[in-house]
Amino acid sequence: MTTVEHTSTAQPGRRAGVVNPGHGETFTDHMFSMLWSPASGWHQPEFGRLQNLSIHPGTVGLHYGQVAFEGLKAHRRVDGSMVVFRPYEHARRFQTSTRRLAMPELPVDIFMDAVSQLVAADHEWLSDDPAHSLYLRPIMFASDHSLMLRPSTEYRFLLMAFVAGGFFGDHVDTVSVLISRDYCRAMPGGTGNVKVAGNYAPSFLAQQQAQEAGCQQVVWLDAIERHWIEEMGGMNLFFVRDTGTGYEVGTPELTGSLLPGVTRDTLLTIAERLGYRAREMRISVDQWRQESIEGRITEVFACGTAAVVTPVSAVRDPLGGDWTVGDGQPGPVTMTLRRALMDVHHGLVPDPDGWLHPVPIGPSLPG
Repeated sequence: MTTVEHTSTAQPGRRAGVVNPGHGETFTDHMFSMLWSPASGWHQPEFGRLQNLSIHPGTVGLHYGQVAFEGLKAHRRVDGSMVVFRPYEHARRFQTSTRRLAMPELPVDIFMDAVSQLVAADHEWLSDDPAHSLYLRPIMFASDHSLMLRPSTEYRFLLMAFVAGGFFGDHVDTVSVLISRDYCRAMPGGTGNVKVAGNYAPSFLAQQQAQEAGCQQVVWLDAIERHWIEEMGGMNLFFVRDTGTGYEVGTPELTGSLLPGVTRDTLLTIAERLGYRAREMRISVDQWRQESIEGRITEVFACGTAAVVTPVSAVRDPLGGDWTVGDGQPGPVTMTLRRALMDVHHGLVPDPDGWLHPVPIGPSLPG
């Protein structure tokens, strides 16, 4: 266990949970912090109040983007206990991301200790509404102050949390998407397969184009042929085919330029258990359009830690025209997979894979 300096014994801020949390703005009370240097390695762990940072204006992470992060969730089970979903996978992916940016790898046991401490301290912010969760954001940034173009010599790890509702709202509504013909998210040999800050700001302009076209999200194509489907926004995509003898649930294969989503991996396993044919594949824009028109592709959905499972209803393509997916409503396979995933989150079904990491929370503090 990591020895932690507790800088605050403040009481949790919300005893009864948050009713309308939105997404990304309802931060909880506490944070975990730790430093790294060549001489001391990982040192000075602190757990205390969420607070602003004081950093030098020449901090390397601000100028050269040496910043990696993760996103994972804690859920309240029906018995009131708290669990974190697949934290070890997120810890290892965090190591992959930091390694890609020439940053030190945070040991998995430190990652897990930080997650457990934060969930235990701030769980009372989370109500028993199954649509809500505690979203955990680990982040590491280069903290040395130098404008020499080189990796930092010092780093800081932080963990904070916010109460999350649905990424697109608390109701299961469909989204429409715009095929991005002007921009690409990632390229072979780049950083598309890791979670680093530099992947996201360049996507904002395409997202604005999608909104101007009346869509909620953008779909990215491969950077070489501009032909193959990769991701939707920051989420993985799944395509449901009616084969005549059952349903096939497929997702674009990992090419090195799209993120290996933890939710993606989970749904491939769940789909097989439910009797669907689950597979990784390549699918082009033209194939998606044609098979939707023919009624072979009956459903499409996006998935991710934030979005969970979100149905896609319609597609706009500036080059090839627009089309509707299925009847434009959430499909039965999509909703079955979504419910199955949420049932695991909340302890309503067995967990044979050990995806849920329990966090002891103890009795509630007096109000």
